[in-house]
Amino acid sequence: MVRVRILGVALDPAQEHVILLKPVVEPWDRILPVWIGAQEATAILVAVQGGASPRPLAHELMLSIVDELSARVERVEVTRIDDGTLYAAVTLDTPLGARVVDARPSDAIALASRAAAPIFVADDVLAVAGIPDTVSEQPDAASAQDEEARIAEFRSFLDEVEPEDFEG
Repeated sequence: MVRVRILGVALDPAQEHVILLKPVVEPWDRILPVWIGAQEATAILVAVQGGASPRPLAHELMLSIVDELSARVERVEVTRIDDGTLYAAVTLDTPLGARVVDARPSDAIALASRAAAPIFVADDVLAVAGIPDTVSEQPDAASAQDEEARIAEFRSFLDEVEPEDFEG
């Protein structure tokens, strides 16, 4: 398993939301795109930005239920890909021990982002469904033009990529 972080959320040419997961450690030079619904995209963006919604979103409700049961979200894993469909699992730390719950990756990632839980991707999923990492991050302010070029390159990629391109 490779620990990843949320790099960002983008729209593909069909106006579908795509979340980008980037490995935290080298030597991986791939990013995993995960197509998600608009509600999950909103939940993830709100959580990543540290914001609050006026009413609880579905993933905030899930987290409230987990908290009320004296449990916590220990980790989320994108476990496999089958015919282009990604599968995930949420591991809960409960008073009765660890429990693993099957989940859609979009829901699992949204829950992890709200719970500040680590996200992992199976090595073979990243190898098969990952795309080359052309969005390298540079910390200095002088790289603004480079950043714009990388964003333009990534937008170009999104203009041409289809979900079927990631079918295993």
